Amino acid sequence: MANLLSMQCVASLRKSGHLIHFRSAALGIDKRNYSSKKASSGEYLHESVVPSMHYQKSLPRLPIPKLEDTIRRYLAAQRPLLDDNQFGTTEKLAKDFQAGVGKQLHEELEAQDKNNKHTSYISGPWFDMYLSARDPVVLNFNPFMSFNPDPKTEYNDQLVRATNIVCSAVRFMKTLRAGLLEPEVFHLNPAKSDTDGFKKLIRWVPSSLSWYGAYMVNAYPLDMSQYFRLFNSTRIPKRGRDELFTDDKGRHLLVMRKGNMYVFDIVDRDGNLVKPAEIQSHLKYILSDPTPAPAFPLGVLTSENRDVWAGLRDKLVAAGNAEVLRVVDSALFCLCLDDESMRDHIHISHNMLHGDGCNRWYDKSFSVILTKDGQAAINFEHSWGDGVAVLRFQNEIFKDTTEQPLVHLGSAAAVDSASAVHRLQFKLDSELENGIKKAKENFESAVSKLTIGAMEFRKGGKDQLKKSKLSPDAIAQLAFQMGFLRQYGQTTATYESCSTAAFKHGRTETIRPATMHTKQCSHAFVRQPGQHSVEQLKAMLNECSKYHGQLTKEAAMGQGFDRHLFALRYLASSKGQALHSLYTDPAYAAINHNVLSTSTLTSPAVSLGGFAPVVPDGFGVGYGVHDDWIGCNVSSYPARNVHEFLQCVHKSLEDIFTVLEGKPLS
Repeated sequence: MANLLSMQCVASLRKSGHLIHFRSAALGIDKRNYSSKKASSGEYLHESVVPSMHYQKSLPRLPIPKLEDTIRRYLAAQRPLLDDNQFGTTEKLAKDFQAGVGKQLHEELEAQDKNNKHTSYISGPWFDMYLSARDPVVLNFNPFMSFNPDPKTEYNDQLVRATNIVCSAVRFMKTLRAGLLEPEVFHLNPAKSDTDGFKKLIRWVPSSLSWYGAYMVNAYPLDMSQYFRLFNSTRIPKRGRDELFTDDKGRHLLVMRKGNMYVFDIVDRDGNLVKPAEIQSHLKYILSDPTPAPAFPLGVLTSENRDVWAGLRDKLVAAGNAEVLRVVDSALFCLCLDDESMRDHIHISHNMLHGDGCNRWYDKSFSVILTKDGQAAINFEHSWGDGVAVLRFQNEIFKDTTEQPLVHLGSAAAVDSASAVHRLQFKLDSELENGIKKAKENFESAVSKLTIGAMEFRKGGKDQLKKSKLSPDAIAQLAFQMGFLRQYGQTTATYESCSTAAFKHGRTETIRPATMHTKQCSHAFVRQPGQHSVEQLKAMLNECSKYHGQLTKEAAMGQGFDRHLFALRYLASSKGQALHSLYTDPAYAAINHNVLSTSTLTSPAVSLGGFAPVVPDGFGVGYGVHDDWIGCNVSSYPARNVHEFLQCVHKSLEDIFTVLEGKPLS
């Protein structure tokens, strides 16, 4: 069934910038008006004619690539990173794997997949990979996406914006749970498929066939299996492997301010949104609460190593805090109200990515952060999903709060907030206090090493690249390759995440942007600028673009090599088998030591996104190619110089656009 997903669909998805991805987080779709019809009551964002999960049952299954294709793609990705001798060794190991152990494992994986048609071959191992990781979630896994400001400036007031976001979030949750949220669909021909007529028709097609009905009109429904984890969900630390907890009966919001934790109900007993003016009054009460910051803020424990945190959590339970922890874990989501105003984009990035460690509960499925000057962002825990659901949520919340805000300055109701709002109290002994103190030291040491830099290239963007028949994403990725070569004199392992949400329980696949084409082109631009004609340089840009487009299509179709090799390795390990030397080859370790970890994001709701590097000597590169400019938000640790890297990327983009204008490189 998978091959029905035409390559043309994925190409167009990518070309139009609608397939966006975020680190290992693929983020679904932007720039779409989802609403079917406006909801008659204020309880829902909209009321979709087609039930939210209508397509879920008939989504195509994620294909397992052929083993020979995976080995061929793996070797092609290794070629630019190795010299001839190293490549000879790696090629021999890969061919040996393909003929022997790999063949057996592949057959077993296929058999296992046939017996588990309700899911995808990557879903279980991928959850396991995230939940078994022992590194702290902050910096290592949780990314952030910041909201654009509300166009009406008076609505950027911290209290007003916080209240409107909370109200819209409840409306989103209610719409989703009632099955009234528009299904996530990519429309290749919206004039045919994004119409009331088609929706009224497709709703009567049984769920087991509905995907085919959409496919007939060039519409591609996406997996929505992760959405239920958005609300009332938390990652619980356990020794060895964490657990995901969801309790959809929770009706309360968790609010953090100055490291103090508060809860109050935002949904009433009948399942309706509490009056917006009352929510505003409760938040106002919290914002004016004179209680000082706690000496031992509990939130910082969520920034610890997972085994350390698991041990301390057991001690918290033993000290009589089981009930209060349950309240935290079952809250709809977490709202962090910060007392600081933001100086600039860099300050926003630091604050939304990690903050002070005390006014956060990093284990919640997502937290909405609001600064004193009304800057808003979402920071989300990564194990439960790839951000497809988070970006959809963010887009809908931005649209709802800006188009129909429920509260305004001064609309707080005169209610008894003191009895509605509960400040959570924890019983701590000296061992727990010591654990909190140590966690704070570890956190401060980790974030002090992080540098974030930003760059805006204003001399061209998507429009000009498309006129030149070049893929905007390919050119941005090429600029990173050129920039790294200019700065460090080499080609390095590079990761770009791509969503496989077009398949049932799809997660992500890796695009490998460092290729023989980008290596040749980078060398021509950086090392030999005078030795090639403008036409030759243009031809190289074209080759890079074509090949990157092919890699992207393959990845979105589940035809990369990374997830397949990962699943085969996971299978061998789960059977206690010794790993084949393909996996112990230094070249395998090197290609998975992603010095350039990259992810792109453009959405009308999002101003910028970011994440930390995935290795100590790496860069975390968030970027967006806009109509007439290109932006990057990049993080690094002391082993790398982020400001110099951004200068080198800027210079690379200047050179590329100079050539596109038909001018020679000086």
